Amino acid sequence: MTALKNDRFLRALLKQPVDVTPVWMMRQAGRYLPEYRASRASAGDFMSLCKNPQFACEVTLQPLDRYPLDAAILFSDILTIPDAMGQGLYFETGEGPRFRKTVSTLADIEALPIPDAQQDLGYVMDAVSTIRRELNGRVPLIGFAGSPWTLATYMVEGGSSKDFRKSKAMLYDNPQAMHLLLDKLAQSVTSYLNGQILAGAQAVQIFDSWGGSLSSAAYQEFSLAYMRKIVSGLIRENDGRKVPVIVFTKGGGLWLESIADIGADTLGLDWTCDIGEARQRVGSKVSLQGNMDPTVLYARPEAIRQEVARILASYGSGTGHVFNLGHGITPEVDPANAGAFIEAVHELSAQYHV
Repeated sequence: MTALKNDRFLRALLKQPVDVTPVWMMRQAGRYLPEYRASRASAGDFMSLCKNPQFACEVTLQPLDRYPLDAAILFSDILTIPDAMGQGLYFETGEGPRFRKTVSTLADIEALPIPDAQQDLGYVMDAVSTIRRELNGRVPLIGFAGSPWTLATYMVEGGSSKDFRKSKAMLYDNPQAMHLLLDKLAQSVTSYLNGQILAGAQAVQIFDSWGGSLSSAAYQEFSLAYMRKIVSGLIRENDGRKVPVIVFTKGGGLWLESIADIGADTLGLDWTCDIGEARQRVGSKVSLQGNMDPTVLYARPEAIRQEVARILASYGSGTGHVFNLGHGITPEVDPANAGAFIEAVHELSAQYHV
């Protein structure tokens, strides 16, 4: 494989020295970019964009052609695994993801297959290898998957939910069924992420988008335990380098110490945590990723710069910080403001790495 020209992202994840704090953005290939909207229109719809490796590569590279980002992230969707399990994923305009089938009983869950990463999700592996080849060592490529709990909520609810009523009812009423579903999903995610690593992903992230909806006890039993299982089963070295693992629970600020204990290299933070306090709480066990409020990008460039400076100062000197938003960039952001954000991170962070 081609040598990396810019490896500061991987170095920071592993708490190795860097010249400036690396930065990337969750959902950096997305609807805020006019070139993405043009590609999606050419593809026809979102799933056609995801399932065509050339289109997936094109939109993955678009933000890198615009900004000096320190990592690329595979363009895909967390719900590819439930789709491969036969749930029938589709997208309603303005409504988000939907499934044609849901699971509500133990029998439904027992009937679910565990997808084969190469056979059933080969289009994702093809996208990873295509992107890695086209990157040609510019920056590392991040692979990703949804957490078992997050995927389970979509499969039980049939789509997005504000209160997770059906998922939580199953969790409390029929924990045997929910544990079986989560176990199947954990096996599927492990296989899927390992497939991405073997195809060329140089770091992987687990997105636990809805873990923060759970009570503390339920989070430990029904979300964190399954992410621990995944982390323990991942390939951690490939192509002569370590493959760092990032775990991100949105709303997970109460459980940072527990998340830091599951064996991942990096803990992703949403914007509700103070990153300096988080660093004190987890010590040297993991590196940190985050954590600017995405809506700061609606402000003037000078205000964006001030917030970047505040977060950098809160983290303080030394490596182990990958700058990111506390969740994904939103569609209405002016691309120029995203550029001002990335520029500010690189410029203002140099003083912390002397």
